[in-house]
Amino acid sequence: MMLESPLLAAIPGLRHAFFTRDGGVSQGIYDSLNGGIGSKDDAAHVVENRTRMATALGVAPTHFLTAFQIHSPDAATATGPWDNAARPHADAIVTRTPDLAIGITTADCGPVLFADPDAQVIGAAHAGWKGALTGVLESTVAAMEKLGADRKHIVAAIGPLIRQRSYEVGAEFVERFTAADPGYARFFVASQRDGHSMFDLAGFIRARLEQAGLLMIDDLGDDTYSDPRFFSYRRSVHRNEPDYGRHIHAIALAND
Repeated sequence: MMLESPLLAAIPGLRHAFFTRDGGVSQGIYDSLNGGIGSKDDAAHVVENRTRMATALGVAPTHFLTAFQIHSPDAATATGPWDNAARPHADAIVTRTPDLAIGITTADCGPVLFADPDAQVIGAAHAGWKGALTGVLESTVAAMEKLGADRKHIVAAIGPLIRQRSYEVGAEFVERFTAADPGYARFFVASQRDGHSMFDLAGFIRARLEQAGLLMIDDLGDDTYSDPRFFSYRRSVHRNEPDYGRHIHAIALAND
C-alpha cells in the first residue's frame, strides 16, 4: 500500500508514505487506491481511499490535506485543516502543525517530501517538469525556512515518478530547458525516434535540490510508467483510457 524513504523513516516523530495504487476500493482503471478528487472515479470511493491513507498516517481524514495543483512554483502554508472545496491553488504545502498530513497528487510527476527534524517543519512538493523548471522546489524550501527550517538540515525524498527510460519528449521540450540553462542539456539523451529525447526528471529534481543547498536527498528509484503498482498519466494516454488514477504522497509530524 505504501513505500517509505529510508532517510525519512529514520527521523523520530515523523510519518510519511509514498502510496501505491494498492489497498483501496476503486475499480477498473482506478483500481484501487485512487486519491484524485479531480478524477472521474466514484466520489465515495475516493473519499474512502483518502480515509484509508489518512489512517495509515495516523491522522483524521479532515487533517489529510492536498492542494488544487496547477503546475506552478507556488507553495501554501497549512496551519490547520481546510475544506477540499476551498483548497489553495498551489503545488506545494508546508507546515509545522502536528497531526496534520500534507500531501501532493501525482500520476507521473515527481513527488518530493521534505523534513527538517530539528525545526520540526515538513513540506510536500508536486514537481512535474513545469513546476521543477519554474521553481516549486526552491519555493518549498523557502516556505519551510519561513517556519524556522534551515535548508542545511532539510532531508528530501524523491518518490515514484516517470523515469528517463520511459519519458520521451520532443525537440521543443528540450529547447525550453536549454533556453533556461544550456547546462540542462545533460538531462537529455537521444531516443530511438529522430528529433526526440529521453528526459531525466528525477535527475533534474535532484540537481535543483542540490543547487538549493540541500545536503540529504533520497530517491526511491521507481518508474510509474513501467511499474503496474503505480498510476501513470502517460501510460493511460498510450492505452487510450478515458481517465487515470492519482496517487497521494504525504508526510505528517506526530504529536507525541
